[in-house]
Amino acid sequence: MPEMKDKQLGMLGLCRKAGKLSVGHDAVIQSIVTSQAKLCLLTADASQRLMNETSHSASFEGKSIPVIVTNLSMEDMYHAVGTKAAVLSVNDEGFAKKIMQLFGEE
Repeated sequence: MPEMKDKQLGMLGLCRKAGKLSVGHDAVIQSIVTSQAKLCLLTADASQRLMNETSHSASFEGKSIPVIVTNLSMEDMYHAVGTKAAVLSVNDEGFAKKIMQLFGEE
């Protein structure tokens, strides 16, 4: 499984470099509200409150943005994207589809 984890983290890093990632609670909520978010990812160690709030926001007012609770920790995300956060959103359809495949959600 470490190889799959490396692919997941590598794709998130690539997405960050392309400027198609929102990292952290406020940035993710903003990307959902402005309909930029195509996918939301939560770390395995995210709080239940954050999970609930993200899920609610992603499905509010007819939105149906997929939300995945990953097997990654905040530390893993930090190494991939350079910012310590428990939630992030992918703001590109192509990246979102590929990342969903890597997490086995599509």
